[in-house]
Amino acid sequence: MESSGTPNPIASPDPQSPGADAAVPEVATASKAATPDLSNGTLPANQALWQNSLGWQPSETEQAKLQALYQGIIEGNTKLNLTRLTEPTEFWEKHLWDSLRALRPWLLDELALGKAEQTPKIIDIGTGGGFPGIPAAIVFPQAQVTLLDSTRKKMVFLQQLVSEMQLPNVRTVTERAEASGQQEQHRGKYDLALIRAVGPATVCAEYCLPMVRYGGMAVLYRGQWSVEEAEALTEAVHLLGAEVTEVEAFETPLSQGTRHCIYIKKIAGTPDMFPRPVGVPVQSPLP
Repeated sequence: MESSGTPNPIASPDPQSPGADAAVPEVATASKAATPDLSNGTLPANQALWQNSLGWQPSETEQAKLQALYQGIIEGNTKLNLTRLTEPTEFWEKHLWDSLRALRPWLLDELALGKAEQTPKIIDIGTGGGFPGIPAAIVFPQAQVTLLDSTRKKMVFLQQLVSEMQLPNVRTVTERAEASGQQEQHRGKYDLALIRAVGPATVCAEYCLPMVRYGGMAVLYRGQWSVEEAEALTEAVHLLGAEVTEVEAFETPLSQGTRHCIYIKKIAGTPDMFPRPVGVPVQSPLP
């Protein structure tokens, strides 16, 4: 476990609907009485769906780890508010598939993950219940994956979970993104930053781009996507030393929910003033 954080967590809400982009208040903590016991549930393999939608499918080892992740989250959910998606099929689509769909260019080797002579570094900002960071760590065992969130109880749980799952390539950091982005150990250090539904797109960009190295990428997970959002993001990433390279629209394979992934490339240095102090990006979003 790394450094301690401050209040006001940046944590990812569940993507309950295609439009779940902005941060939402947490629901009440789950209890054994209120939460069905699904710890023995089995995830659907859905190999054909993986292949048809991503051109990729998990190996037996990866499938076993995804199953272990599901069981661990369900067990942890009896004490912590990790997810409202506990039914196996929902969990598969809205956590696992949704997490990995955004990583399709790297799964298919269309984009390189880091530099050949170095260990690739991925950061999941506002990881919440460990998504998309833990699925990324499972399918990219050669990469070092950092889970960043300021909710200490969740991070303590995730640290224990990844240890039990034998994922030595995962580390947890309990801290605000605004603070991490100004620290030498994080600033400009990551090949790939992932940020899933923690606030407006321009705020997400300010959280993640200072931590991406020159030539690296950030992926913003979104539901609906508007022309106004696109225009604001284009201006914001320019200020942060980056450019939007692609906005990919698609549907989830089971519920046909609308999703967008925004791919952003770091093409210059981020000015030292970004990210701004804790709370300022939300109070006064770029540009």
